[in-house]
Amino acid sequence: MQNSYETYQQVSVNTATPGELTLMLYNGCIKFIKAAKRAINDKQIEVKHINITKAQKIINELIVTLNMDYAIAKDMRRLYDYMNRRLIEANIKNDVSILDEVEALAIDFRDTWKEVIVINRKGTYKSGELV
Repeated sequence: MQNSYETYQQVSVNTATPGELTLMLYNGCIKFIKAAKRAINDKQIEVKHINITKAQKIINELIVTLNMDYAIAKDMRRLYDYMNRRLIEANIKNDVSILDEVEALAIDFRDTWKEVIVINRKGTYKSGELV
């Protein structure tokens, strides 16, 4: 069963649009932050560290994919840098409240990105036909 799920995940990534890949990154970041919070509450320090590190890697991937030709990208870069710094601090201090803050930002970005994808899809189709 696990092998089927891994195959499904691989196909999902390989067939996703760039927008869908970004959405997957946000969802992954949120998932790892939630896991880190559970680990802190369960006093599993190594598990906490692993999950925070995974969230940081996702934030770094989001930074790398920014198109710096747009002014908004510079603002997003600053926000991603802030999130990364806060994740480091949460990791050092075992602070769930900092993880809550970063998770809220990631959720806001994800939800906004979902809206962008929906708007984009509506603009792509006209009268049921691909434009």
